[in-house]
Amino acid sequence: MAEERFYATGKRKTSIARVWLSSGDGKFIVNKKSMTEYFPRETTQMIIMQPLNLTDNMAKFNIYATVKGGGISGQAGAIRHGITKTLTEIDPENRYILKKSGLITRDSRIKERKKYGLRGARRSCQYSKR
Repeated sequence: MAEERFYATGKRKTSIARVWLSSGDGKFIVNKKSMTEYFPRETTQMIIMQPLNLTDNMAKFNIYATVKGGGISGQAGAIRHGITKTLTEIDPENRYILKKSGLITRDSRIKERKKYGLRGARRSCQYSKR
């Protein structure tokens, strides 16, 4: 009998994460590295583990994730979104807990494009009196 694996895609800013959850002892691999090696900051590790803490599934699943695009913060958010989606797929009762914490909704905030005639998205050129 094959081991059952659950899959979901998570997104945040310009990062896209593919996340697989399988029953196990809590191993976490991101892009063929351990999570602590790929994300050395504790804050990013806390962001990623948030859905597992809320649903009391810390050491119940082995997690394998591939992530690309964006920076460290966006990648951590994308993995968190992917884990959230897989947890709701595994047990529909987790949906209420995760929805209450605001983790199911994709955070769609991305960088606004630069407009012509301006220095940035909204910043105009410096006014010169003379």
